[in-house]
Amino acid sequence: MRSSGCVYGSHGQRCGPEPARTVVGAVIVGETVRVWRPTGAGEDAHGNETIEWSEPEDVEDVIVAPGPRTDLPDPSRPDGDRVEWTLHFPKGYPATLRNAIISVRAGEPLRVKGDPQHYTEENTPGRWSMPVELWRIDG
Repeated sequence: MRSSGCVYGSHGQRCGPEPARTVVGAVIVGETVRVWRPTGAGEDAHGNETIEWSEPEDVEDVIVAPGPRTDLPDPSRPDGDRVEWTLHFPKGYPATLRNAIISVRAGEPLRVKGDPQHYTEENTPGRWSMPVELWRIDG
């Protein structure tokens, strides 16, 4: 009896090798993310810093890789979680992402870590050349 590409005996035990598989090509599909950049800062009536954001920019063909989700070690925040993602922006993306925030899959925006830079052209044979790490603290 055959199931899921494997060969099984009448009692469910494996009785033969898995059939050979041929992979012709892998398809990686990028997603669209939304980017906002800081355009200015000021202060509110209480002297707290405020940030003004640009109009959102939709960037297509970005590879999205979920990162670790970890609880915060702070006992005063028992429901605290750190959410992280790693994005891979396409080659030639011209704008800086320093201090930007990015929304992935229409979720709440996350902050960009540092100042992401492109890998060199000769070290990136595929379509993506700039890893971008995002983070947010919830709870």
